[in-house]
Amino acid sequence: MAYSWFKAFHIVGFVVWFAGLFYLVRLFIYHVEANQEPEPARTILKNQYQIMEKRLYGIITNPGMYVTIAMALGIISTEPDILKEPWLHFKLLFVAVLIGYHHYCARLMKQLAADECRWSGQHLRALNEAPTLMLVVIVMLAVFKNNLPTDLTAWLIFGLVVFMAVSIQLYAKIRRRNKEKQLEQLNQVPQA
Repeated sequence: MAYSWFKAFHIVGFVVWFAGLFYLVRLFIYHVEANQEPEPARTILKNQYQIMEKRLYGIITNPGMYVTIAMALGIISTEPDILKEPWLHFKLLFVAVLIGYHHYCARLMKQLAADECRWSGQHLRALNEAPTLMLVVIVMLAVFKNNLPTDLTAWLIFGLVVFMAVSIQLYAKIRRRNKEKQLEQLNQVPQA
């Protein structure tokens, strides 16, 4: 019975953790793009994003990570033989990368607060795709374990994920170009 409780809350933990990571980097994008706004909007937006980032990281993202890790340790304590499974070693490798990503987000948050972040909105959009790819790999390993499919269906799903990531990037680029065109048109309008 303990295994089921640990597993249930492990799933809840990683859903919360990923939700926090997805939204956190989205806030970073808005924070960076606030630099393009005129004053006083720039300062107001940057201050608001900084508050939102701190709260999201401290109240949702960190606890989600802690619950995920604690429940994983609970699962291992009830099923220690699981540590012998090769799929788990790969999963733990991706989880370690995800923990590194999590802490790198904290570093970016501090840089944004100090106005020292050199990342553009476009770079942050690309960074925001990393947890999606890690989520797909981690879930696939957890579901299929040592029988991870390598057939055409698996490659189609992988291709779909890559296509979605590329589409998001292209959409952002088109949106940015349209905004730049609108600004150019506004600047070309003669003042009365």
